[in-house]
Amino acid sequence: MIQVRLPDGSVKEFDHNPSVEEATIAISEGLNRASVGALVNGDIKGKLDEITEDADFKVLKFEDKEGKKIFWHTSAHLMAAAIQKLYPEAKFAIGPAIDTGFYYDIDLDHRLTPEDLEKIEKEMKAIAKENYNLEKEEISRADALDYFKKKNQDYKVELIEDLPEDEVLTLYRLGDFVDLCRGPHLKNIKPIKAVKLLSVAGAYWRGDENRPMLQRIYGISFEKKKDLDAYLDRLKEAEKRDHRKLGKELDLFSMHEEGPGFPFFHPKGMILRNTLEDFWRKVQEEKGYGEIKTPMILNEALWHQSGHWDHYKDNMYFTKIDEEDYAIKPMNCPGSILVYNTRPHSYRDLPIKLSEFGQVHRHELSGALHGLFRVRTFTQDDAHIFCLPEQIQEEVTHVIELANMLYSTFGFKYHVELSTRPEDSMGTDQQWNEAIAALKGALEANHMDYELNEGDGAFYGPKIDYHLEDAIGRTWQCGTIQLDFQLPERFELTYVAEDGEKKQPVMIHRALLGSVERFMGILIEHYAGKFPLWLAPIQVEIIPVSEKFQDYAEEVYKELKDANIRVHLDGRSEKVGYKIRQAQLNKINYMLVLGEKEVEGKCISVRDRDGQESQNVDLKDFIGQIQEEIKEKSYR
Repeated sequence: MIQVRLPDGSVKEFDHNPSVEEATIAISEGLNRASVGALVNGDIKGKLDEITEDADFKVLKFEDKEGKKIFWHTSAHLMAAAIQKLYPEAKFAIGPAIDTGFYYDIDLDHRLTPEDLEKIEKEMKAIAKENYNLEKEEISRADALDYFKKKNQDYKVELIEDLPEDEVLTLYRLGDFVDLCRGPHLKNIKPIKAVKLLSVAGAYWRGDENRPMLQRIYGISFEKKKDLDAYLDRLKEAEKRDHRKLGKELDLFSMHEEGPGFPFFHPKGMILRNTLEDFWRKVQEEKGYGEIKTPMILNEALWHQSGHWDHYKDNMYFTKIDEEDYAIKPMNCPGSILVYNTRPHSYRDLPIKLSEFGQVHRHELSGALHGLFRVRTFTQDDAHIFCLPEQIQEEVTHVIELANMLYSTFGFKYHVELSTRPEDSMGTDQQWNEAIAALKGALEANHMDYELNEGDGAFYGPKIDYHLEDAIGRTWQCGTIQLDFQLPERFELTYVAEDGEKKQPVMIHRALLGSVERFMGILIEHYAGKFPLWLAPIQVEIIPVSEKFQDYAEEVYKELKDANIRVHLDGRSEKVGYKIRQAQLNKINYMLVLGEKEVEGKCISVRDRDGQESQNVDLKDFIGQIQEEIKEKSYR
């Protein structure tokens, strides 16, 4: 007897192992027609999959995050079927669903063009009209090897050879296309009515730059054309907001061949960066953090002791000093630990909160580099809180409150994930269970909804991750709170407890901007370059109508400068309309247009970047107004 428990607490019973589709039909025929699969004991299953034990059961539709994974995974197979028809010589690697659609990596001598993507898309639509059912087949490892060797599919053969010899594999057939795949999938491709192939890029096989470079085709699909159209409109808006494009146009930063993955910040970009860091530095000081600075290069032995050597060395850079091996730090935590260990501590001293704007270096593959979002050096707003075990929930709560204050300042909504123990980790089960329970307790005590992200914690402890939602609905993984019993143990950190015994503190790792560079990139795209006044590199542009009003323009400039307002005087002998247009393109918050009327009336005309104008404005009133806007960090 198989019992299927529904979210409302009711139970459906079966005298055999039902398929997901059978269980859904038992609830409602209409629900089955609208569904794409189900969550079975937390695992995503397609309609073809069997339920082999008593299970919690939740039906999935396309609008569910997990439902999209099923839909987009099947769409990747549909794309591969179209590619096979158009390019029979193609060799297939992997084709998963991702958060923004799907992709398939293929090995093909022909270099695909945008016109080729249109042909593949057209073929996908033609195949979809054939209304194929997906057919699932279990197969032995030996038979699977034999099948894909005959098909000359080298990448599938390699994948199979890496699996245990006794493993039973599954194939999915879609028309003439057969793929090695665990699923899950739609039962039928009919629901895939709106498809768009977006781009093609290079991708190394298995992410190894020493392996073949494949062509990765990205796509998106929906049940309805109107949803695809809305998505493509959002993509166009995202393209306008691309921080790489705006960074160049607004003269904020640049990237150069001489240092791939190493950003160069220009004067305006440094104003933005310094304003952001100064704001956050002041907040942390008010919250009891002491700021430190630790070296960028430390002896290799330290990284063996911390565990980074065993778990992270492939992402690290190394050098030699005085014939000894050193590493450029990929993380700041060991430095904070050395600072903690410089003197003895009592339980009365804890918590000790050490913050650091610490620059780290991590090796990223060249193909993964992306503006400020994926770089090889970045600055973390790191903090490490050394506390008593009984202080964990209180201190995590303080960080949660701090995160809420930070993100609301910039107008971000967010959701959080709790990430648990990864396969590549250190420590005992008991330590991990205690750490996960402590973070769960803090989240639940603060009445925070969260998603469980199994197996995605740091190698030394579980973590809470913040995902920010920007102005056009995209999400960005940003801040993190990590609980760590491992490094205090490895570095033998101690404090003198109330009973006089030496005991081990707990370490909370915390970075809420995450990467300063990445956060700046997110802000550029979130605001589309139209920064709030307090962040803007130039807050006011003074535009004299002609050279004869230059003296008055310089008087106004001096008053604004003396009021600590970031101001620029455009004294070029250009037409006033041109100068206004340039200031608008530079997204400057306020333009002061000064001519004869303003000189005679000892006043200013104010024009904001959206075109609203005010005449005969008193300069002191204007200064007071924008000082208040800067102080409140408001955004219009």
